[in-house]
Amino acid sequence: MMLDLKKIIEAEIFDDFLEQAEYLLNNGYFQPAAVITGCVLEDALRKLCLKAEIEIGDRPKLDKMNADLAKNEIYNKLTQKQITAWADLRNKATHGHWDTFNQDDVKFFIQGLRSFMINNFD
Repeated sequence: MMLDLKKIIEAEIFDDFLEQAEYLLNNGYFQPAAVITGCVLEDALRKLCLKAEIEIGDRPKLDKMNADLAKNEIYNKLTQKQITAWADLRNKATHGHWDTFNQDDVKFFIQGLRSFMINNFD
């Protein structure tokens, strides 16, 4: 029962952050929305690695977690490629390269990540 409660709480936290990102996006702040969504992505990959008992170390890299999850068939290569694209958008956002992506890119990032979460977390 405690594990179920933990899953419910984690899902609520993920959803809260994605709702914050959507709020920012809808109010014209697509850059911070991309940063928040990228944080949710990184945390989700970390949790999937832990669940699959994949060693991640103290400072896991998003690209390595993504590759390890695909290698261990937690998800397929197409999903891995999508996550690589999202990671690129996240990196551009966190490093202030805001002219390299737009509001629609962030909208699809949020929608895609929400779908990924639904499909990969039970």
